[in-house]
Order: sequence, then C-alpha cells, then structure tokens
Amino acid sequence: MKPVKMYTTAACPFCIRAKQILKAKGVEQIDEVRIDMLPAERAKMMEITGRRTVPQIFIGDTHVGGCDDLVALDSRGGLMPLLNGG
Repeated sequence: MKPVKMYTTAACPFCIRAKQILKAKGVEQIDEVRIDMLPAERAKMMEITGRRTVPQIFIGDTHVGGCDDLVALDSRGGLMPLLNGG
C-alpha cells in the first residue's frame, strides 16, 4: 500500500472523517502533519497544493485534495487502486 500523508489540524471534522475513510480502506499508517502546531508546514502545504484548507491528502506522490475529493475518488472507484499502487 502506498504511503499516505495528510495535512491536518486538531479540531477539524473533515480531517477526522478522512482518516476514518482511509482506515476503513485498510490504511494503517497516516503521516499526519499538524499545521496548527507547525506554521511553517501550513505555508509549505499552501505552496504545494495551492489550497488553504485541511485536510490535504497525498497518496504516494498524488495529491488527492480534501475530504470531499477523497469521498468522490472513492465513489468513482479510484481510491483502492491508488492506495494499492495501480
């Protein structure tokens, strides 16, 4: 399974939901970057993604986007192949 990295904050319900979805799909480890605790990481996230909101989810080198993007990817059958490296 490809590594998952997620930019998050502590009290973000969308971050919590995204983590639940990924864990339900078998993701055991999420590299979580808390931008509320690491302001420099927020700037880095915005530079990489062009977005200000969390979560910002990466599967391998692919930027999935936020929680709604993750749900949409899963509904069209793209999440598991991406997670499994396909």
